[in-house]
Amino acid sequence: MTARTYGQFCGLARALEIIGERWSLLVIRDLVLGPKRYDELQQGLPKIPTSILSTRLNELERHGVVQRRVLSQLDAGVVYELTEYGNDLDQILLQLGLWGARSLTDPAADDLFTLDAAILSLYTTFQPDAARGVECSFELHYGDQMIVHAVVEDGAMTAGEGPHPDPDIVIEPRGPVMLKLLNGELAAESALTCGAVAVKGDPARLELFTRLFHIPSAPSKAEGLVTH
Repeated sequence: MTARTYGQFCGLARALEIIGERWSLLVIRDLVLGPKRYDELQQGLPKIPTSILSTRLNELERHGVVQRRVLSQLDAGVVYELTEYGNDLDQILLQLGLWGARSLTDPAADDLFTLDAAILSLYTTFQPDAARGVECSFELHYGDQMIVHAVVEDGAMTAGEGPHPDPDIVIEPRGPVMLKLLNGELAAESALTCGAVAVKGDPARLELFTRLFHIPSAPSKAEGLVTH
């Protein structure tokens, strides 16, 4: 198959030729947190056709973004992982994710919110300047099945799967309200008062959470022709 090009001598055009095909960035997103088997990638991207997933992985491997590795365990199998070149995309993905989050609205009924997306949303929305001098651990419950945690230490943050051994606060959103907390549409105090969020621990830590993890509002849309 002939490679599609934009016919532009430009770094951005070349980047789009490598990672701009449909599903490519989401495949990379799901590898940012670590290697995955083919079926794990399918599970996180249930709407991608099998043929397209295989094609995207082959393309990304050909461009040196993704590589295959054979596991050394007894149940040896092949996993896909980002190369050093591919890992250079992590901050770009976080910035792009934050930019896109500014235009998010309530999820559709069939929209999938995965464990990886939950973890990456913490990295995407984290505000290191607001976290200077702060030490706090958070545990978030999304329904009964999905738990993630975040540890903030003086301007730095790490997040991962599962409960924290000793969280300062456990946050349990009741329905899809986390977006409204992060973008400031719903204040922490109001969320507690109306029961949209339940917490275990100091309730004041919820307000701290919304300062440490935040989605800036998108600029208002101009109406009609803009003139200066």
